[in-house]
Amino acid sequence: MIRLEIEPLHIKLKKGDLAERVIVAGDPERVKQLSSILKDAVLVNDNRGFFVYTGSYAGKRVSIACHGIGAPSAAIVFEELHQYGARAVLRLGTAGGLLKGQRYGDLIIPTSAASNPGGTIGQYIKDICLAPAPTHDFVEAVLASAKKEGASFALGPVFSSDAFYAEDPNFAQRLSSMGFTGVEMECATLFALSQIRGFKAAAVLMVSDNMVERASMLDASQMKSFTDKAGRIALDALISYNP
Repeated sequence: MIRLEIEPLHIKLKKGDLAERVIVAGDPERVKQLSSILKDAVLVNDNRGFFVYTGSYAGKRVSIACHGIGAPSAAIVFEELHQYGARAVLRLGTAGGLLKGQRYGDLIIPTSAASNPGGTIGQYIKDICLAPAPTHDFVEAVLASAKKEGASFALGPVFSSDAFYAEDPNFAQRLSSMGFTGVEMECATLFALSQIRGFKAAAVLMVSDNMVERASMLDASQMKSFTDKAGRIALDALISYNP
């Protein structure tokens, strides 16, 4: 495919504003919460609501960035972060659980991410069916961090949905029966762009509801305590990884 060489239009940073290691999240409030864990965090972008903070964690520079909801928004952010020099991008998000027994705050560590046919990824490559997967040794770093903290997690494929309100119990049961561990909206795009553009990517997701057991979804404020723990797991993994 032909890549258009244009300046980033949505995230406005100065040279050196962005760290090579970046955690991305969809919810602006989660991004702000995660930034509070960093030392000397500075807001370096608020254009278009794509908040980006840069600070340090355990002596290493880290940025936290908001990618919004869904593949089109996330693709813009991932592309522009890469243009600004991001080398390792770790998504910390939420997912609807698809396994019996998954509880609020349990983690899902994706090994691959399926998506709807076509969609945003199809705009990049029309004649190849990609198999979006995270960077293997990056996943190993996430696993080591989760195990160190004694976190409960599932390891396996997730489904990146393009339509939040199109999901229903039958949809969830079908995905569960095919071995998917959770439903979210951005991992397939992150992993696909990682492959296409050449940066490293992984994800760690917090269960916000159990779709097969029909547990109600928690909002961002109700997920705060889980985000604190998962955030430190993600940050520990990110700084331990050498991209």
